[in-house]
Amino acid sequence: MSWKETYEQWLKQPNLAPTLKAELDAMKDDKEIEDAFYGPLSFGTAGMRGLMGPGINRMNIYTVRQATEGLAVLMDSLGDEVKQRGVSISYDSRHHSREFAHDCTRVLGAHGIQTYIYDNVRPTPELSFAVRYNHSYAGIMITASHNPKEYNGYKIYGEDGGQMPPKESDMITEYIRQIKDIFNIQLADEQEMLNNGLEVIMGEDVDHAYLEHAKEVTINKSLAQKYGKDMKFVFSPLCGTGRMLGERALRQAGFTNFTIEPTEAQPNGDFPGLEHPNPEFPEAFVRSIKLGKEVDADVLIATDPDADRLGCAVRQPNGDYQLLTGNQIASVMLHYILEAHKQAGTLPANAAAVKSIVSTNFAAKIAADYNVQMINVLTGFKWIADQIHQYESGKADHTFMFGFEESYGYLIKPFVRDKDAIQSLTLLAEIAAYYKSRNMTMYDGVQELFEKYGYFKEKTISNTYAGVDGPAKIQGLMKKFREEAPTEFAGHKVVLTEDFSNNTKKTADGKISELGIPESNVLRYVLDDDTWIAIRPSGTEPKLKFYIGTSADSDTASEQKLTDFENALQAFAEA
Repeated sequence: MSWKETYEQWLKQPNLAPTLKAELDAMKDDKEIEDAFYGPLSFGTAGMRGLMGPGINRMNIYTVRQATEGLAVLMDSLGDEVKQRGVSISYDSRHHSREFAHDCTRVLGAHGIQTYIYDNVRPTPELSFAVRYNHSYAGIMITASHNPKEYNGYKIYGEDGGQMPPKESDMITEYIRQIKDIFNIQLADEQEMLNNGLEVIMGEDVDHAYLEHAKEVTINKSLAQKYGKDMKFVFSPLCGTGRMLGERALRQAGFTNFTIEPTEAQPNGDFPGLEHPNPEFPEAFVRSIKLGKEVDADVLIATDPDADRLGCAVRQPNGDYQLLTGNQIASVMLHYILEAHKQAGTLPANAAAVKSIVSTNFAAKIAADYNVQMINVLTGFKWIADQIHQYESGKADHTFMFGFEESYGYLIKPFVRDKDAIQSLTLLAEIAAYYKSRNMTMYDGVQELFEKYGYFKEKTISNTYAGVDGPAKIQGLMKKFREEAPTEFAGHKVVLTEDFSNNTKKTADGKISELGIPESNVLRYVLDDDTWIAIRPSGTEPKLKFYIGTSADSDTASEQKLTDFENALQAFAEA
C-alpha cells in the first residue's frame, strides 16, 4: 500500500489506542504523515529504534507487538523446549517503556512462551545478565539508549546474553514482515500469566546475583580501602536506570565519598534539562560540573539512560573539567587492567582485548606493550560477545581481559555480554583511586599515557539523512566511495583499502587478500602515516558515519591532522 492508504487504514481503526488516536488526529502536515507511514520501522540486528507516535515507521504498541510476534513465531518453530526457556524482558525510564515491555509479555504469553520481566526499570547490561541467569532463549530491552526523549527502541538478545545473531535476527525480520494485521495480534491476560507461572517478576533476586558477580570487577581492593572514603567524585545516571545498581556496586567496592547529581538522580522520561541524555556530549555534564566544583571532585561520571554507556570528565590543574572521549576512557581502562594484573602476577600469557574496527589504535598500542593481543571485530557489541564465546568454548585460545567500542561502551567481566556502564563505573572509581595513590589526577594519568604512547585523536562524524529519501542517499554515498576509490586524503596516500562488504583488503599496488571477518557494509582506509578512515551506515538510525583516527608526537600536531583529514573526507563526499 502507499503511505496514504496506510494512513487511511489507521484513521479507520475503530479501537485505536486513545493516545495514538489523538496524536493521529493532530497530524496535519503531509511530510510528517508520509514519514510516519511510508514504510515499516527498520528492524535490524540491533532491533529497532525511532520516534514514538502513530504510524508503521514509529515506536508504538502496535509496532512493538508486531516485532514481538515475529520473535514468538520463531520460537514456535523451534519447539517446546525453547518456549519453556522463554524470554527475559527489561525496560528503561522513557515514556511508554513499561507499557511496551508488558505488551511484549502479553504477546509471548499468547503463544505459551515463558516470560521473566523486571518489577521496575533496569539497565540494559542487567537484561543481558538476566538472559544468562534465567537460561532464556532470548531477551528484550525496551530502550532508545541515549537518544532524545521523543524516541524509544526495542533491542533483542540471544541466548548467550549478546545481541541476537544476524541469522536469527533475519528470521525474525522475515516473520515480522509476514504479519499483515498489526492491530489484531493476540494478547494473553497478564494476571492469568502471573497466576499460572507463565510470567515471572524479577527483582532483588537478580539484582543480588548481578552484584555478586560485579565484585569480580575490582582488581586491587586495597585502593578502595585506602582512598575510597576520601576520594571525591560526582555520579549522574542522567535520569535513567543507572542509580540503584550503580550506587550499590560502588558501595560494595568500598567507594562511599561520591555525590549523586540530585536533578538527574531519579528515572524521568522527560530528561529535564537534557536535550540529549548522552554522556559523550558536554551539555550532559553541565550540572555535574557545577556540582563537581562545589564539592571539589576529582572525576565526574555519567551513565546514559539504559546504563550501558559511560562518559567522564576529569579535573585539570586549573580546576576546570575536561571530557574524555570513549576511546580515551577505554585506553585508560585497558592500561590499568593490564598494569594491575601485571603487578599482581595475574596477567594471563594468552590475554586478549577486543575492540571494534572503528575504535582507537591507542588501546592497540597499549596492548602490544604488554604482549596482549588486540582482536578487531565489526561494530556492534554482539561481535565482542562472539569472541568471548569462542574463548570460553575453546575455539580460540585466549583469556578475555577487556572489550570496547569507541561509542562509550566497555565490558570488563564477561558475566554480561553487552557493554556495561555499571561495571565501568566501578572500575573507573578504582582507576581514580590508583592515580590518587600516586598523587595524580586521572587527567595527569591520561597525559602520562599520551607522552608514552603518542597523542592519539579520533573523531566520529554522523551525517543524518532522514525521511523517505534517506536510505537512497546513504546507499549512493557508499557507492560513490566504492566506485571512485579514493587514493589519497589530505596529501597522504591510501596504502590499504578494506571493504568489509566483500571481505577483501587491497593494497596500493593492487594486491587483494581476504579480511577474514564477517561481511558488513563498511569501508576502511589506512594511510601512509597510520591514520585510518572508516565509513559505515548506522544500524539503528538514518545516519552515515565517518570515523577518523590519527596520531602524532604532540597534541597540537594530532589535532591539526584530524582537522585536515576531516576536511578532505567531507570534500570527497560532497564532490
